[in-house]
Amino acid sequence: MRGRKPELASDLNTLETVITAPAWLSKHAKAEWRRVMPDLTKRQILTAADLGSLENYCIAIGQVRDMERLVAKAGHVVETDRGPRAHPAVRIQSDAMTRARLLAAELGLTPVSRSRPSIRDDGGNDEHSSDLGI
Repeated sequence: MRGRKPELASDLNTLETVITAPAWLSKHAKAEWRRVMPDLTKRQILTAADLGSLENYCIAIGQVRDMERLVAKAGHVVETDRGPRAHPAVRIQSDAMTRARLLAAELGLTPVSRSRPSIRDDGGNDEHSSDLGI
């Protein structure tokens, strides 16, 4: 397919005001919510349907920070009956980092995801899209 690229239409149901973090989120999760919510609202990419993903992202970031604090106190290795083992918080933190990274990409919170045409707010042309026939 050659020719003009279609105009990217923004979702008509995007949230127009910053929503406060749910009260049940942890301290660190609320802090992340307050950090990213204004930007997501400004870029008009967040809808009510996306709030669950945003909550999960913030929970994962909160867990990463909570586990870091725990590992900093107790150390990365714990002594068990079978010898030294990785602290259980290390695995929990790693899993939370993976979830946070995946959700951040879905929400447009990573440099790569922000550079995609559907996320960009500059309406600019993507140099490589004509090579792909888009």
